[in-house]
This record gives sequence, structure tokens and C-alpha cells, in this order.
Amino acid sequence: MQHREDQVPPSTAPTFNRIAYAAAHVVVDPSRAYEPWSDTPPVDWDATLAFRSYLYGLGFKVAEAMDTAQRGMGIGWSTAAELIRRSIAHARSIPGADLACGAGTDHLDGTRSHALADIVGAYKDQFEVIESAGGRPIMMASRALCAAAQSADDYKHVYDAVISASRNKVVLHWLGDAFDASLSGYWGSRDVATAMATVLDIIRIHQDKIEGIKISLLNAEYERQLRSQLPEGVVMVTGYDYNYGELIAGDSSGHSHALLGIFDPIASVASRALVKLAAGDTDSYRQLIDPTVALSRELFAAPTQYYKAGVVFLAWLNGHQRHFSMAGGMQSARSVAHYAEVFRKADVAGVLTRPELACRRMREFLSLAAGIDN
Repeated sequence: MQHREDQVPPSTAPTFNRIAYAAAHVVVDPSRAYEPWSDTPPVDWDATLAFRSYLYGLGFKVAEAMDTAQRGMGIGWSTAAELIRRSIAHARSIPGADLACGAGTDHLDGTRSHALADIVGAYKDQFEVIESAGGRPIMMASRALCAAAQSADDYKHVYDAVISASRNKVVLHWLGDAFDASLSGYWGSRDVATAMATVLDIIRIHQDKIEGIKISLLNAEYERQLRSQLPEGVVMVTGYDYNYGELIAGDSSGHSHALLGIFDPIASVASRALVKLAAGDTDSYRQLIDPTVALSRELFAAPTQYYKAGVVFLAWLNGHQRHFSMAGGMQSARSVAHYAEVFRKADVAGVLTRPELACRRMREFLSLAAGIDN
């Protein structure tokens, strides 16, 4: 079992030469009575916000109320809205803390179709919650829009209406169907090149209102293609949890910034890697970041949408929460064998920051979940 003393978060947050958002998970409170499969679980606010303090201390920005926070898979809009308000207020208490928050249409009834005007209104409602609290929006992909749109023009209409009304710059989010099958054919086409042309049209029209676009298609070449065509002032924010190391480092064609769920469990190592990158020491950056990729590939293995289970599992092993329970009971979405492999690869990657605690909790988990005692 590896142990590195320099994994302890620094008292002064480091600075990076890349925008680095960590999409953060939510800690539920299983000691309270609630319906485990509902989308309004009781949240342990102290533990949830403490984890965000930990990320800020390591130099990360926070991407709040996103997919990693089980948005739409255990966390509904009412809980997400409270999370957003609390997280924005919490960030104000921490010098230098910065965050952006997910805005979508997930408060619409998912069992029926919706008119484009209703989808625009739903986006604006969530933008208002974020912006009235003093936050900046990440415009999440909409299941309702994907179901309702008949053409690329319908996407352009909705995005034009919402972005034009935003008080702040917006980060767009292209989430692939590996994460959410209901988003297949987003931007009006299942052909990636055609979809890319549509989103580029939207970005070029609104480039003064768009900070960047996060792309989560699990394909590095698609990301490089889109990155090369972005107008000046709009950044590529990788969401590729497999090849993030090389995309962030960059090459002759440029580099990507990052908004990653994997930054949540690998924060201690990723922070040190990004410091090395900022200092121009690419070799040391790769020595630190590359071993985390094998862990990420395990966490994000198909069915990819259940990666959150491994994220929370590692938070528990590292002592960021007192239990391994999740909204929607998602801890049951992965096998014991998967969690054992996550533990092994996390050790190799050096992300088990409290090794003795992690080993003890792993033994407890194996005994309870699989009857394995040693």
C-alpha cells in the first residue's frame, strides 16, 4: 500500500495554467428516514460542503450539481437547487473559491413531451436560480429537448433564446449517450460531424456569451476536431475521463482545459500534476497523471453512467464521509469485484490518501457485501 505525505491538501491553494473544474459528488444522510429510490434524498450538508472545501484547497474550481452529483439519477431539481444555493454561499466564504453550476430542464415531467417554448422556459427557470444566487451557469444537455427536437434548427432556437437571456457567460455541455442513452442524437443528428457543425454555429453566434464547451463523447479525436474550430475566446473543456491526461497536456494543435468527474476521486494527485504542468515540467505531470487513467477507465467502464458509485466509494475509503450510501441506492449498481479493482488501481495511482483507514474500510466492505473475511 502506497502512502505519500505530500498528498495532504496544502494550506494555500496552488495555481494552475489550465481551467480545472472538479465535478463534485453529494453525500447523503442515510441515518434519516427517506425513500431510497426517490430523487429527494436527505443530504449531509456538512460533509457535502466540506468536500468542496477540500477541492478548493487543492486549487480546483467546482462544477456543481452536475452528472457526478447524480443529477437526474438520484438527485432531482429541488435538491439540486438547494445544493446550488448552499454551494454558492459556501464558496463566498472561501478566498479564491470559484464554481459554476449545472442548469437543465430536469424539473419538467419526463413522462410526456414538451413544446420548445416550455423547454426554453425550464432552462431560464434554472438559470434564474443560479444567477440570482450569484452563480454562473453550465448549460447541461436536456433530455426533454432531445425528445422534442425535430431538427438542428430546434436546438439553435432553444440555445439562442436561453444564451441570449443569460446574465453571465455560459459553459455548454455536450454529454454523449454513453453517459445518458436518452441524449442520443443530440444537436439533431447521430452523425458526430453533423452535430458538431450545429453546435459550432451556436457558439459562433454567441461567442461573446460562451466561456467554453465541455465535451463528453469518450473520443479524443472528436474533441481535437471541435477544439481546432472554436472561435477565439471560447475554450475546450475536456470531459473525456479516459484520455484527459494527454488532452490537458496538449500538443501542437493546442490543449484542453478540464471539467471532469474523475477529478473528484483523484484530486490530491491531479492537483500536484497540474502544478507540475504549470511549471513546464510535463514529464513529472505525466508521471503523476498517467497512473490515474487506469483507475478512471475502471470507474467509467460500461455501463458508464454508474461511475458515480466508484467516485463515492473512494470518498468513503479516504474518509470524506462516514458511510458508503448513495442517492437512489446507486452503491448497488456495481459489483464487489469492480470495487475491489477500484481499490487496487486507486492504490497504484496513489489516490488513497489515508491508507490505513482505506484498508480497514475495504475489509469491512468485503465482509459485509460478499462475506469475505481475512
